[in-house]
Amino acid sequence: MSANPHIKRSVAAISGYTPGEQLRRPCLVKLNTNENPYPPSPAVAAVLHDFTADDLRRYPDPVCKELRAIIAERHGVTPEQVFVGNGSDEILALATRAFVEDDGQIGFLDPSYSLYPVLAAIRGVGALAVALDRDFVARLPESCAAALFLLANPNAPTGRLCPIMEVEAFARRFAGVLLVDEAYADFASDNAMRLAASRPNVLVMRTLSKSYSLAGLRLGYAVGPADLIAALYTIKDSYNVDLLAQRIAAAALRDEAAMLANVARVRATRTRLAARLAELGYAVTPSETNFLWVYPPARLAAQAVYARLKAQDILVRHFPGVRTGAHLRITVGTDQEVERLLAALKALNGAGEGSL
Repeated sequence: MSANPHIKRSVAAISGYTPGEQLRRPCLVKLNTNENPYPPSPAVAAVLHDFTADDLRRYPDPVCKELRAIIAERHGVTPEQVFVGNGSDEILALATRAFVEDDGQIGFLDPSYSLYPVLAAIRGVGALAVALDRDFVARLPESCAAALFLLANPNAPTGRLCPIMEVEAFARRFAGVLLVDEAYADFASDNAMRLAASRPNVLVMRTLSKSYSLAGLRLGYAVGPADLIAALYTIKDSYNVDLLAQRIAAAALRDEAAMLANVARVRATRTRLAARLAELGYAVTPSETNFLWVYPPARLAAQAVYARLKAQDILVRHFPGVRTGAHLRITVGTDQEVERLLAALKALNGAGEGSL
């Protein structure tokens, strides 16, 4: 806790969100933050080519009308049912302020996106963690006292998809707002977007960071009932999405074919990587995302595997903790990156006991 008396005690007591390492080294194989290994649509490069410094003199559209129209058409809703944010994380933060009273609670799965409990702590409200079962399968509760439930589906860091029928059943019995965080939906076999158009208490959130290869852009959106969307607009920052981000996002969203082609490549590599890891003795959790959640062979500790890979300039993600510490999360990279990873893991398998 900070000793500076000017910092709120509640803020000083918070352990903030810990992002994945962002190392910048030549020849680094970066498989730790679920970025897309392939470039975005060529339409994005065209926007950057035509963008001028003079464009920056004016404020951007504060409510992203063009983007909302594109997204609304894509999902069969009206623009009033779409919110565009500075990354999904902004939408999550706004939801905790718009839908949770000061004496309320926020629910989420455990383990899941590690930002969720941080957001509850920032708001100073209760956190209701619903534990996954031993195989990391989500069991949505029969009852939940939270005002807002944040459901990452497919889940991170585990990669599993909770069946949409179960999500809908939970939404029907849940009295609060259910925000379905679908950062990885394009890599999955199903999604909950249809619930955003049919349920009065469901928001479905997407990001351009993963399937659209735009993690550096910070652009996310939510679809749902117009009154919930209006509440988010009421409390957002004045100009929350910058001009360049709006133009790039519009170009990327109009070129869905480029995104789907990249997704197909990632899914094919995911299947091959999962099979090869299994051959090396890794237990691989079924994944509907662009990453794999794996348990190393019995004699290899996850922390040690992570450290040995990092020493070879291969980054994967290790989450310390009782539920997560024995596993690794591995982003699906290019075929060449995956081959380098597999070669390193095969070498570790052949190493002597004393070398790990």
